[in-house]
Formats: sequence, structure tokens, C-alpha cells
Amino acid sequence: MSVFANLVEHLADLLQPLFGASAAAAAIVLFTALVRLLVHPLSRAAARGQKARTALQPKIAELRKKHGKSPEKLQKAVLELHAEEKVSPLAGCLPGMLQIPAFFLLYHLFSSDTIGGEPNGLLGHQLLAAPLGERWADALQGGVLSGAGLVYAGLFVVVACVAAFSYRLSKRMMAANPAARADGGEQLPGLGAVTKVMPFMSFFTLVTVAVVPLAAALYVVTSTTWSAVERAALYR
Repeated sequence: MSVFANLVEHLADLLQPLFGASAAAAAIVLFTALVRLLVHPLSRAAARGQKARTALQPKIAELRKKHGKSPEKLQKAVLELHAEEKVSPLAGCLPGMLQIPAFFLLYHLFSSDTIGGEPNGLLGHQLLAAPLGERWADALQGGVLSGAGLVYAGLFVVVACVAAFSYRLSKRMMAANPAARADGGEQLPGLGAVTKVMPFMSFFTLVTVAVVPLAAALYVVTSTTWSAVERAALYR
């Protein structure tokens, strides 16, 4: 934790001439971008995996005809097909899972009063008028139109715009690459619920931004925005 705190402090010192009192917030955005750059090769691999899964649709169509009256056999056959072709149905989850440690590291860093037995100096940093260690509920105590309240309002607007863009992108991708369906138009067991919920996943970010420290919220907003742009580029 101390090592990571020092990293954020050093990044903030480097960005101080450009961002002034908001240098630590800029450092968090830069840190997030560095994490996403490291994960980008996996995101590209996930995109290739998605295209490979799309290429399997003709074979899956044949399996539908063969096992159309038995959803359990159809599901098993589809999973075996993915294994034979060395295509993982869950490959797209790996980039997101690898970012979880970075998020929790920021969360704990800006939720702790002390680091290494010393007062946590990072809690004194701000994004404009909003302390990086406080949450939306803390900002509301000063009023919705206070400086901190307006900072959160701006974040919510950004998240809503990114979520709407991601929603349209997900709907378009799902329309172009429909999930395998059993005979009669019913989706494979377990895929129906995922298909319905997936386009709305980005909107859940609003809840996360509201309940975590502002520093962690910045990570979430930056990473979500990056993901939306990256998906649009990789899955076009």
C-alpha cells in the first residue's frame, strides 16, 4: 500500500505544473490509462475470440438441427465445439477481471486514514472542490449545487453518456451476432438472461460511482470510458 501511495504521489508531483490542486486526480486518471494499456493485448485477444465464436455459428446451426429437442444436449455439444476449436466462451471476461485488483487498491488507499503507520496525506488531495477520499453522500451534505456536488454531477453525466453509448454498441453487436438458439427460436439455457442484461451493465457504473471514494470513482469512470472506445474500435 505504501509503495502504491508513493507512486500516486510521484505522479501527482509530475503533473502538478499542469493540473495544480487536482494533480492527484490527474495521476489517478493516468494510472488508469497505464493499467488499460497493459491489459489492451488481452482485450485484442478477446476481440479475436469473439470473431472466432461468430465464425462457429454455421456449426452451431447444425447442432441446433441435431439436438433441437434437447436443450441440455445442445448446450453440452456447443461447449464441446468451443473446446475442440480452442475458443473460450469466457475469454472476454479476462481483461475486466485483471483490473479488479487495481480498483480495490485505489479503494483501500483512499479509504484508509493511515498508511504504514503515518497519516494518509492523499486524503487531502481534491478534484476541483471534491476531496478524493470522500463519497457522493459526503458531497451531498454541502448541497447538490456545492462544489463537490457539481463535481459528482459532472461524473454522473459522463457515466450516463458512456453507458448510453455502450448500450447502443452492445445492442448492435448482439443484433449482428445473435446467440445460438435452439430449435423454435429459444436461446440456449443460461444465455437468455445474460443476453438481456448485458446491454444494461454499463448503467450499473452509476451505482459504483455513487458509493465508492471519489478516487476509485475516477478509476471506474476512466476505465469505463476507455472500454467503450476500445470496444467500438475492436469490434467494428
